[in-house]
Amino acid sequence: MMLCKLSFRNIRKSIKDYAIYFFTLILGVAIFYVFNALESQTILMKVSSSTNDLIKLMMTMLSSVSVFVSFILGFLIIYASRFLMKRRNKEFGIYLTLGMSKRKISFILFFETLFIGIFSLIVGLIVGVILSQFMSLLVANMFEADLTDFTFIFSSKACIKTAIYFGIMYALVMIFNTYSVSKCKLIDLLYKDKKSETIKLKNPYLCIILFIIALIMLIWAYHKVAFDVKRVLALVDIVIPIIVGSVATFLIFWSLSGLILRIAISIKKYYYKGLNSFTLRQFSSKINTTVFSTTIICLMLFLTICLLSACLTIKNSMNANIKELAPVDAEFVVSLNMDRDYDYYRGFGYNDNQIKNSNSNVTERFKIFDFDILKYFKEYIEVNMYATPELTMNNTLGSKLDAIRQSFPFLAYDTMEPIMKISEYNKVAKLYGQKQYVLDKDEYIIVADFESMVKIRNISLKNKEDITLFNHTLKPKYKSCMPGFVEMSSNHINTGIILVNDDIVDENYIYENYLIGNYNVKKEEIKNLENKINDLDNSDKANNYLLPSGSTKLSIKEATISLTAMVTFIGLYLGIIFLISSAAIIGLKELSESTDNKERFKMLRKLGADEKMINKALFRQIAVFFLLPLTLAIIHSIFGIIFEIQILEIFGKEKLLTSIIMTAIFIVFIYGGYLLITYYSSKNIIKER
Repeated sequence: MMLCKLSFRNIRKSIKDYAIYFFTLILGVAIFYVFNALESQTILMKVSSSTNDLIKLMMTMLSSVSVFVSFILGFLIIYASRFLMKRRNKEFGIYLTLGMSKRKISFILFFETLFIGIFSLIVGLIVGVILSQFMSLLVANMFEADLTDFTFIFSSKACIKTAIYFGIMYALVMIFNTYSVSKCKLIDLLYKDKKSETIKLKNPYLCIILFIIALIMLIWAYHKVAFDVKRVLALVDIVIPIIVGSVATFLIFWSLSGLILRIAISIKKYYYKGLNSFTLRQFSSKINTTVFSTTIICLMLFLTICLLSACLTIKNSMNANIKELAPVDAEFVVSLNMDRDYDYYRGFGYNDNQIKNSNSNVTERFKIFDFDILKYFKEYIEVNMYATPELTMNNTLGSKLDAIRQSFPFLAYDTMEPIMKISEYNKVAKLYGQKQYVLDKDEYIIVADFESMVKIRNISLKNKEDITLFNHTLKPKYKSCMPGFVEMSSNHINTGIILVNDDIVDENYIYENYLIGNYNVKKEEIKNLENKINDLDNSDKANNYLLPSGSTKLSIKEATISLTAMVTFIGLYLGIIFLISSAAIIGLKELSESTDNKERFKMLRKLGADEKMINKALFRQIAVFFLLPLTLAIIHSIFGIIFEIQILEIFGKEKLLTSIIMTAIFIVFIYGGYLLITYYSSKNIIKER
């Protein structure tokens, strides 16, 4: 009972000085609960069956991510306990001096850890339940769910899961604390706070050599990640540059730790100004433990910046693109004359009858299934896409082909180019509200909006490469691709369509037929109509005929919302946990250092330093530890984002700048908040009582 009271008193005494520790534990529990409670929140929402399936997939992925997050939080708690133990060295030493056994000290730590765990869990769950209600509104808004039956939600499943995961973490902390007490020595406990690591000025030439080597390694890794287009062939190749970059990061911090103090000492005017010498010595006194932890924190911050910027870009860009890239209700397409390329289509699993019976357009194909599609449209157009082996990308690139092949070896250069009559493309453009074009008989235009392919095609267009099509030689009207598309999507996916004059097109080479338009049914009936169309694929006639494939505004919207929600939640989950962990590790370490350095700051006061100078020195010391890894992480992330752009191009990268600004706000708010809390808590620790 006495040990229990002592433990409770110690916790109450430590709450003010170590607010960061308790705040981080509570925040960790709350975030863990919020993201694991999403499943209970989405069950009550009225969404379509396809959206519901994607929600289930999202929850499965979030459950897997939670396991990873639990390891991160477990490491954070154990790491924090290690530094909190240091603060108690003298206290434990006094206990041993007074005759208390290590076993009883272990019991004190056991009760303290138990009380802290229960307190953090209860408060964290309360905060998590409150935050999860706002998350419910966010989820419902993202999935455009019906909120008429919205009620207060408490997820018992998420609560139990959170309690189990954090119970395991705290059990590990108890084991760690017991082991640490069993290994401690009385002399170390009483005098460890008066020891500093011996400041050894590292060989400056070795530091310079390693710094240069690290820079070379980073430049190679940056080039490989950001500018070596061959990496797209296998993303697994990105692992080597990441490893090289990580090692280089460690070497950068190791070499800087040896150079900073030596450079500062050589600049007498700066070194002896104010308390600079004290601040630099403080920084160097713990350098052996700082280098590795700073490297880990830098890499975690790098991942945070890249994760948050990527997930927010995907969400913002894809949502913004729907209105532009899915401007009408529906688009149905069938492949025609498939028997000309029998082996190609058979590779997709189509049977012989489906391939042979491929000469009917969209309207006729629906009629074969006893379905009159046209009666459901108030306005529509029918257009054709053409293709011929006579015109492949090899032909459109002309004399620039070899140079482009060398730079972009992964492209399918033998693929037939899609061709459209200018009049039919203009019908599509008018319906979509896009720009229409005019062509002379000897001219062609390439419309494309997939940026990487636009850049490639512009190389040949700028060189005015002629093409030969259906026995006509055509010259480019423009020196670059023009914006435009036919296939609806949530992303810019048009890699290029060749527009030519109507008179030169050979009707025997129809490749695809499109039916595009707007429904004449009410908005609430659209889903039923599209389900009815999808059910036609279960007809017996599907064994002999292929049902037209469709891209509808509703299906694109549902898929986009579900994908962006999944990416956003997973990205935010990991990004926030990485950011909190990075800031908390530095904050706890600095609080521990401030506790160790109380006597040193007391000595500064005796030597005549006023509180303003001491606080300034303290802030600089803490700011260096916070900003040093962040600075290098930002440099890393510049090249990381350049790599991301290649991936984001598939999903849309129009809102990248907005996402980077939002990421910066997250970092300033959370990371900067931890910096200020650490400073004010440290100031409270070192001030005279």
